[in-house]
Amino acid sequence: MLTITTVDKRYPNGTLALSGLDLTVREGEIVAILGGSGCGKSTLLRLISGLDTPSRGRLALEGTPILAPRPEIGVVFQEPRLMPWLTIGQNVAFGIRHLPTEERETRVSEALERVGLAAHQSHWPRELSGGQAQRVALARALVGRPKVLLLDEPFSALDALTRSDLQEHLLDLWAYDRPTLILVTHDIEEALFLADRIVVMQPDPGRVRVEVTPPLARPRDRLDTEFLDWKNRLLGELGHASRRPSSDEAFPAVAI
Repeated sequence: MLTITTVDKRYPNGTLALSGLDLTVREGEIVAILGGSGCGKSTLLRLISGLDTPSRGRLALEGTPILAPRPEIGVVFQEPRLMPWLTIGQNVAFGIRHLPTEERETRVSEALERVGLAAHQSHWPRELSGGQAQRVALARALVGRPKVLLLDEPFSALDALTRSDLQEHLLDLWAYDRPTLILVTHDIEEALFLADRIVVMQPDPGRVRVEVTPPLARPRDRLDTEFLDWKNRLLGELGHASRRPSSDEAFPAVAI
């Protein structure tokens, strides 16, 4: 279980990026952090990953404080960030170089098989399409068998068809051993398609506006009436979140 307790993040220039954030993520749950630019969602992901520390409050995984990057927490960024001087197999193996050779090679082969790129192990990053490169990034994150996988708008740079395909593929990968997934996105449809629970963020400073648990069975049909109804409800929440509040307005985190 991941717990975030009364977390603030203030940067050296005085900007308060997050304020009073409380969130609990259960083991194996898929949670989407949804919000527009400037609401602190990427800052939150950096704190969970251990790449940054809060100004106040506490983040913990299974009761142990998150104070630095940990092998139990994997990250997939917006860009694949593959190293061009390494082959695909070497890129995937980069984070598990400490393992014995046989185990390392087995894990890399299994990870590439899971993302459908087993035949590309000896290829170079420049030989891949954008969608294939992001699949390699997923394989690199999964090869360490993390308990928590953080995804920072991982499909935002891809075309609509590739993005839809990879969203479905991500669910297949998740079903294999069900790690906890935390997805940062500004795409309402992506959040609804993937997540068990959606946390809508409010900016200035970043905080939780609302948490929702849409009762949508999987596999989810993007054209289903209930799916579209929830999409419109979340669009309304994002619209409210973008309004600058009056000085006496309260912001309780509620569930709908």
